[in-house]
Amino acid sequence: MNYVDYFGMRQEPFSNAPVSRFYYNSSQHAEALTRLTYAVDSMKGLALLVGNIGAGKTTLARRMLDALPDDRYEAALLVIIHSGITASWLLRRIALQLGVADPAHEKLALLGQLYQRLVQVYEAGKKAVVLIDEAQMLQTREIMEEFRGLLNLEVPERKLVTFVFFGLPEIEQNLMLDPPLAQRVALRVRLSSFDRDATEAYVKHRLRLAGAGRMLFRSGALDVVHDASQGIPRVINTLCDNALFEAFLARQRDVDTAMMKRVGDNLGVTLSAAQEAASTTQARQGGTNEAPVGRRKKLDLAAVDELLAGLQKP
Repeated sequence: MNYVDYFGMRQEPFSNAPVSRFYYNSSQHAEALTRLTYAVDSMKGLALLVGNIGAGKTTLARRMLDALPDDRYEAALLVIIHSGITASWLLRRIALQLGVADPAHEKLALLGQLYQRLVQVYEAGKKAVVLIDEAQMLQTREIMEEFRGLLNLEVPERKLVTFVFFGLPEIEQNLMLDPPLAQRVALRVRLSSFDRDATEAYVKHRLRLAGAGRMLFRSGALDVVHDASQGIPRVINTLCDNALFEAFLARQRDVDTAMMKRVGDNLGVTLSAAQEAASTTQARQGGTNEAPVGRRKKLDLAAVDELLAGLQKP
């Protein structure tokens, strides 16, 4: 028996793997999604969502990808996994994601292919959208200049592609590597941490979807969760997962304040310590960061092996 069985649930409620069914549509996440959807529907060119570590940027990016109708958008989500990527690699990957079957290695030829593909999307009555997760990894002026060049691909009165960057606050500084690109940010959205009420609502939401028939955290315990996590969803997950495991070991009916404080102390009650523990928790859960994707609306994790192999070359 594990704590899922002990508490009569169907699955673990606080996995840090981005499971779409556990998405919590908080008021600020709903507003952020509305604003970003407006940006891509209006083909604004470049929009930006900024949030601290664990604030839910990746979850929101995947939610947005799922929410863009296939009959209206040619949409893809590109995850940047390393700051050592080159502008040429990025340009080819964007071309692949948007449906260029065999991207050329020579830049002018590749831009021609990409322009033709974007015109095809436009003539089909659709809008091309590329969501860039972990955008703070884009750290060179060359890459920023490449994005500025892509935003110059237009037809009369409309841009042919819109990019949405999801990243840590450092992305603002990175954009300034190319001031003309920074000036083209048409929309900025910032995610803040949950307040106490939102933290409680988030915990209840996750428990309900996991199949819990009752609240498993006392009010004082939730106070500790909010204070220790600083309202950051990823850290809330880590604290609550560890607390439920401890309650199971102690054969307690729920998590009280004292137990939650002990869990917080074990995690250091610091943001960095809790986040480090999140990795251990996810390993125990056997979670994965991959999500189901559609035929053309896709999440680009297939590029990982190719990228790492390229980085290892002398």
